[in-house]
Amino acid sequence: MLEVENLDLHYGQSRILYEVSFTAPQGQITTMVGNNGVGKTSTLKAIAGRHAASGGTIKIDGKPVLLNTAFQAAQAGIAYVPQGREVFPMMTVHENLETGFACLPKAEHFIPDEVFDLFPVLRDMQSRRGGDLSGGQQQQLAIARALITKPRVLLLDEPTEGIQPNVIEQIGDALRLLRSKGEMAILLVEQNADFAYALGDSFIVVEGGRTSPRKLKADYTKADLIADLSL
Repeated sequence: MLEVENLDLHYGQSRILYEVSFTAPQGQITTMVGNNGVGKTSTLKAIAGRHAASGGTIKIDGKPVLLNTAFQAAQAGIAYVPQGREVFPMMTVHENLETGFACLPKAEHFIPDEVFDLFPVLRDMQSRRGGDLSGGQQQQLAIARALITKPRVLLLDEPTEGIQPNVIEQIGDALRLLRSKGEMAILLVEQNADFAYALGDSFIVVEGGRTSPRKLKADYTKADLIADLSL
């Protein structure tokens, strides 16, 4: 389980997050929703060590972890799939995947078959440069690269943005399979209401840098989600 307690974050003198607190249980997809600019991406960046938090605690399986850098986050078992994918354009698909080795012991420096089972298109494109892939293929590569690190927590920031419908469906199927294995907590930030509601087991609403209590799907309708996306 991922636990976030009283997380604060500043950009310079501007306060972006205000005592953000929530949990993301293992074996579930927790979906974070809210309008643009309310602090969703900043929350993920703080958890992923991409931007140092100003205060608060982040725990994995009840143990506080120090996340001042992205490398520390990866070593703690947190994988981040950023908005915009951020694949290395001049490196091949295979080389992009190999970058996930950085936080693993040498004996684990191999690409597991599971990655290509989830995203078969990558198997045949291993020698192609990342920048030559379509947007949907790059998104699959970004998720696969994150999985190389063998995460306990998987963070995804708007994985359907700019992606064609058939690839959105493939990504959804991959996330359902990962959830069914029960090995990680998945935190999904998503603006696509259909995708967010279909996959989410529970929902966290962010407004003005603050979070609401986690809402279970049984108590949260798709109409509620659409309304919260416009907050």
